[in-house]
Formats: sequence, structure tokens, C-alpha cells
Amino acid sequence: MRIYKLKTNHIENPLGFELNRLSLSWVTEAAGSTSTFQTEAQVQVALDEDFHHIIFDSGKKQEIDSLGYTPEVELQPRTRYYWRVTVWGNEGDKVTSDSAWFETAKMNEPWRGQWITPDLDKDIHPLIRKTFSLPDNVVSARLYMCGLGLYEVEINGKKAGNEYLTPGFNAYEFWMQYQSYDITNLLMDGTNSIGITLGNGWYKGRFGFDGGHYELYGDRFAIIGEIIATLKDGTTVVIGTNQEWKCAPSPIIFSGIYDGEIYDANKGLKDWSSPGFDDRNWEQVRPMKVETERLQARISLPMQIKEERKPLKVIHTPAGETVLDMGQNMTGWMRFINRAPKGQKLILQYGEILQDGNFYRDNLRTAKAEYIFISDGKEKIIQPRFTFYGFRYVKITGFDKDLNINDFTGCVLYSDIEEIGTIETSNPSVNQLFKNALWGQKGNFLDVPTDCPQRDERMGWTGDAQIFASTACYNMYSPAFYNKFMVDLHEEQKRIGGSVPFMVPTIKPEGDNGFITGNGSSAWGDAATIIPWILYLHYGDKELLRKQFDTMKDWVDYIKKMDDESGAMRLWRTGFHFGDWLALDGDDPSGLTGATDPYYIASAYYCYSAQLTAKAAKILGKMDLAEEYSLLANEVRKAIVREYFTPDGRCAIDTQTALIVALYFDLVPEHYRARLVEDLKVKLRNNKMHLQTGFVGTPYFCNTLSANGASDYAYTLLLNDDYPSWLYGVKLGATTVWERWNSVLPDGSISDTGMNSLNHYAYGSIAEWMYRYMCGINPIEDSAGFRKIILRPQPYGKLKYAKASLNSASGYIESSWEIKEDGTLSFKFIIPFNTSADLLLPNTLINKVTVNGISLDIDLRLSLHGFLR
Repeated sequence: MRIYKLKTNHIENPLGFELNRLSLSWVTEAAGSTSTFQTEAQVQVALDEDFHHIIFDSGKKQEIDSLGYTPEVELQPRTRYYWRVTVWGNEGDKVTSDSAWFETAKMNEPWRGQWITPDLDKDIHPLIRKTFSLPDNVVSARLYMCGLGLYEVEINGKKAGNEYLTPGFNAYEFWMQYQSYDITNLLMDGTNSIGITLGNGWYKGRFGFDGGHYELYGDRFAIIGEIIATLKDGTTVVIGTNQEWKCAPSPIIFSGIYDGEIYDANKGLKDWSSPGFDDRNWEQVRPMKVETERLQARISLPMQIKEERKPLKVIHTPAGETVLDMGQNMTGWMRFINRAPKGQKLILQYGEILQDGNFYRDNLRTAKAEYIFISDGKEKIIQPRFTFYGFRYVKITGFDKDLNINDFTGCVLYSDIEEIGTIETSNPSVNQLFKNALWGQKGNFLDVPTDCPQRDERMGWTGDAQIFASTACYNMYSPAFYNKFMVDLHEEQKRIGGSVPFMVPTIKPEGDNGFITGNGSSAWGDAATIIPWILYLHYGDKELLRKQFDTMKDWVDYIKKMDDESGAMRLWRTGFHFGDWLALDGDDPSGLTGATDPYYIASAYYCYSAQLTAKAAKILGKMDLAEEYSLLANEVRKAIVREYFTPDGRCAIDTQTALIVALYFDLVPEHYRARLVEDLKVKLRNNKMHLQTGFVGTPYFCNTLSANGASDYAYTLLLNDDYPSWLYGVKLGATTVWERWNSVLPDGSISDTGMNSLNHYAYGSIAEWMYRYMCGINPIEDSAGFRKIILRPQPYGKLKYAKASLNSASGYIESSWEIKEDGTLSFKFIIPFNTSADLLLPNTLINKVTVNGISLDIDLRLSLHGFLR
């Protein structure tokens, strides 16, 4: 056996994260052992890597779940802990893991550093520095820091850490997170220097709708920080921010999330963050009043350059422009080598699409999305610091005509999330669709699950987040990422009576009007219940539910309050709702909400969220609450049937989405189901086998069809390549998923500039159906979590094969099928150690299947244990 992927709170070896309550998890594989199940386990936590100073021992041979185990350990500030696990297999063998570690941050320790702000005009980007001395017997050193807006730190001329856009995007008025850096190897004996660069970011730059707002959270740059160096004798030396630090204008003239960055290298100061720099002419900083109580250790995963890509080609457009084609719509920036003479202005402008062969970016609305570099004549590597772009094409101006394409590198930026899922089929267009959905996730998972990365928006719409959450969890290991988003969500929710804003964090100042600033819409607000449930379903850790149960409960209580105040009809018939956003079946072609009654959708989500809250309560052992919310869900379900369905089961709302929602959310009695399925199929045939759905109906469409015996209809929707369909965009060369089904018209012209993102991941939720139904990997909705799965692939003759693989929380899963040349259908399945799978195969297609060399009759419902790599 082998134990690997040891995680603390779903992060490998976390340094300086918020760790108020631990959840330890790991993966075991047989690795040659004959054991297929864990019988017992033992967890130990120690203060040293050799485990001489053990502070917690679960005891030998305990029933411990590897998906999430919480040891009762009282943690101390600024302390590194080591932990390991021993597993016993069902054949009597055992194995002990290598050690993993986690390190606490300051916890409740008071800050010795002070908030300081540069004594400069509030719009001047500052450099802040300090020279300090340390003894020559330092054994370790940590830097704890927060900056307002974005900041980067250098120690002795070298960047600390490998992340960008710190401290991230959260509701600064509620909480601010500080980062922890191991700077031991950056320090020198004797004299050292620290330098901080600051940019506007979300905190004080332009951000929001209608051209955005400035200074959303504050109007001045600021930092707080402490270097804590531990000496050989165990004592510490603390260097904190105070009025002795100095500041000067930065060579960064401007920065903004939407508009980019301007950097004048001629204003750069050589070695400004190194000890020998002369800062006698620099200005003093001054103290700034900020509530230190809002500071907490980081929750956000670091945003990093996760990939690098070279341009495919240089395009010289009919308009005389020079444009780099990256071949992929991506998020991040271009890194380039400056070879320009002193004073030369180099301009990089970013866009998603060409029009008539020329560079184009009108769909970015007011976002300038550019980088301007004024050369000092020195050859050096250049990249932005305090912005990011969504782009495929980069128009470059001011560069030498004989430029070297190898001087340019595309840096792909997203939160530090591991890819865990892959899908491959015999159809190249379907494969590209899957890649498009994955790239949409990469491009929009920057600290917050944003709607788009390119235009003047880039906000955490809750509807998009919940729609895509299950696909996200198949594609990438996402619990820590979503945990941060749910913390943001609950902070907002606590202040508006349990409701949920349309986007999280909410970014418009109080007093603005219009639906954009509101809260409480169905499907959007239901992120409060759906995301926690999906996280549990995919990762099996009850701690994920425990952390977020109040969020779930508060949202359902809010809806019930709205219901009670409007007559207690057990329907949700008040307030604004987005409805089936961007559906195609509305009477008004320019309308946005579709033809499905928004109050029907709202009531359906009311029922669904109450159901999920009841399930979560049961898993957490809150049986009284489980019964309460189960009864509420049943009352809402009965009210929906009375209001919207005839006694014979006909839905009063004649739309695809209405039927999908009824079936997917299990709103109707079982004896209605067959009719509704048939009505949906008829409706689809009447719509010439094309979807008419929007943000509510689309994510559930194919899932609903396949779950009700109509996978042939689901495959038809998948394989359509004319408008409206998933492959329509693929056929036109899309490399990410679009906001609209017809974001680009067949002639290549963009269909609209007002609301038209070419990287909008919501409709990429079709990838969940690919994993769950096409390839058949289904976690089960019970207390087993991902310890138990259903393997139920649903092959289709227009594909020759399909394969999904998943490095799940339990281990490696594979499910594939192939229709061979002789007409036989073969399957291959791999399930992890310590996991059970029910195998359900299509008995109308074949007489026999082979699973890992074992011949099985297809009519059997079989339980498979531990088929290994």
C-alpha cells in the first residue's frame, strides 16, 4: 500500500492559512498489496519531523475516514506541525505515510507592526522600504503582511513568494487577509532590506458596473507587516512596520484591474529593495487608522502563473497592426523582453477576437485592457504586476518590425488548484468542447469564481458559481477555493438577513440603485445551499458541510420569511428574479429572462434548497433540523404541484426549462414523471431537437434526459453543431465557452458588444454530464460521500469511445467504453482503494462485458471493490 496526497484543510502543506479547525485527508492505493479496503487507521501529530515530540495520537487501529479527520489539537501561533497516518488493510498489511506539515499564522497574537501609509498623493503608486539588521544566528524567518490595495514584497532585491495579486479580492470592509512568507533563504547575516510595491487592485481602483466606481473600500494605499526571525536559542527578533519606514513614487504610473498598467522604467530606482540603497531623500510614511481586528490569516489560495504559452504566430492585419495570436483564450498577461531604445513607448493591448482580420475589443466595453511600458533602453524581462487580462490576441505597438516571437511568453494566471479530471472521446469537437470548459474554469478562477476575465465586470456572480460548481469539482480539486468564496458569501449574508447578493463580494457602494445591486434572486442566492452540498458530494468531508451549514440554513430561512410575509403559501412569489437568464424562448427577442415564469423557478429552488439543507442536517447529525427542513421541502413541493400542474401531471408552463426543473428537482409525484419525460421529448422534437434554455435550464438539460432514459436525446443536443448548441462555438473556432449561444455569428462577426463575453464558463457545465452520464462516474448522495460511487456509462453509437479519468478525493477513478470494429462494446473501470462502486450497464446493447479481465453478465447489478491500477 501507499499513502500520498496528505492535505490539511484540503491544501498540501499550508503555510499561514486560517486553521481554526483541522480537517486532515489523504489517499491510499494498494500499490501491489492484496488489500482493497482500509480496516483501521492511526493519525499522529508532532512538533518535529522525526515524531519525537508527539502532541496528538488517535491511538492504533481506529475507524478514521481518510476523506476528512479532525484531531482535537490546541494549536499555537507561528508553529509548524507535522502529521502522518498509518493504515491497516483488510489483508492484515499496514503502511505509514511520509510526514506532511502545516504551519499556523499569528492566530490571536497582537500585531506589533502598525498600519502605515505613504506620505504622498493618494493616487501616486508608492514604493515602501526599510533597512534592518539581524543577528547572524537566525534559523528561520517569516514575514506576515497585508497591503491595501495589491502588493508585492521583495527581500534584498528578490521577490518573496511566487504568487500575484495579493492579498486577493474579498469584502475588505468585513475582513482582510494577511499572507505568510518563509523568507529564511532570502535573508543575509547583518544588514537586510525589505521593499513593498503597491497597486490599486480591487481595493481602490476602478471596479464595478456602468464604468465602475473608484475607491470602493478605501482611498489610500497602506501596509501592515512583521518580520519575525527565530534565533538558535529560540528567541525572536521582530521588525514591524512603523513610522520609521520610508516611501517614494513608484515607476508604476497607473494600475487598474480593468484598464491595465503603465510602467515608466526611466523612473525606476536600481536596487531600491537592497540594503545598500540610499533612501535619505525618501519621504517618511505616516500611521493610518485601520481596524486590525479585521485582519485574519489567509483563506485564499495563492494566484500563480500556472502555465506558460508561446504565441502561435505574428499577424499583420489589413489595418496595418501587429498582433500576436496565442491560439487560446486565456487569462493572465504577456511577459516580454525589452529591447527598445530609451524613451520608446511599448503598448500591448488585449482582445479576444479579430474582426475582418483586424484587432478588436469593443466587447470589453470600457475596459482599456492595455499595458504601457516606457523603455529605459536596458534589455530586461517585463511583465505587469497589478492587473490581468482575458485574451487570445495581443496588439503590440512600438516594437521593432523585426521582432522575435520568442521574446514573448503568455503567462496563464489562476488560483493554485490542481487539475484532476480529463475526458476524451472519438469526436474531436467534443474533446475541444471539454477543453473549452476547462479553460473557462482556469480563466475565471482567480480568487473568486468570476463570470468573465476580460471586460469591465470580472465579478463573482453567485448564479454562475453554483451552476458550474459540480463541473469545477470534477475538473479541479476545488474545496479550498470554494471555501474562501463561501466565507465571502456568508459575510455578506450575515448583514442582509440571510439573503445572498447577486455577486460576491458585493462591490457597489451603498445607495446605488438597480437590480445589479440587489440580492435574493433564486438560482443565484441558492449558491448558499448548492455549493456546500456539491463540495460534500465530491470530496466526502463532513467538515465542509459543518463549516457552511449556517449559510445553507440562513438562506432557506430567508426564503421562508419572504414566503411567510406574503401569505405562507409555500411558494416564492415576491421580489426580483433573473429567471432562466439568457434563455431563447421569450416573446421579446431582446429579452433576457426567457419564457419560464420566474416565480415557478423561484419556488422550485425554494424546494430544492430546503431539501439540501435537510440532507446536510441529517449527515451532520442534526436530526431535528433535518426533519424540519424535510417537512418544509414537502410543503413547498405540494404547493408547486397544486399551482403549476394539472391532476394528470401536465405542467402549466410550456417551456423546456419548466419540465427540466420539475424532473431534476424532483418536484412532482413519481406517477407524473413518465408523462413529464415524454412531454419534454415532444417539446424538444417540436423545437427541432435544439435547446431553448438559459442559465437555469441548460446545466440540468442533458443530466435530466439521461437520468430519465433519454440519453439519445442528450447526445443529440451534445452533438448539434448549428445554432444554438455547444458545438456551434467550437465549429467557429472557440477555445473557451461563450456567454451567449451566438456570441459570434456564422460569418465570424461578433453579435453584440453590450454583454458578450467569449470566456464565460456557465454553459461549460455540460462537462458534468460528460463525466456523470456519458462516462458514468457518479458520487452517491449519502453519508458515504465519495467512498461509494455508481458507475453507469451510457454509450451512444455516434461516438466510437469515451473515457473519463478522475483523481478523486478517494483516489484514481477511470471509466471508459469503446464500440469496436466488430460491433462489440467493451468497458474498462478502475476504482480506488477503500471504495465501492455499483456497476450499472446498458442491458439493451450487449450480452456480455469484461471488467478488468473478469467476465460479467450484464443483467447483474454488481458491487465492485478496489479494482486497481
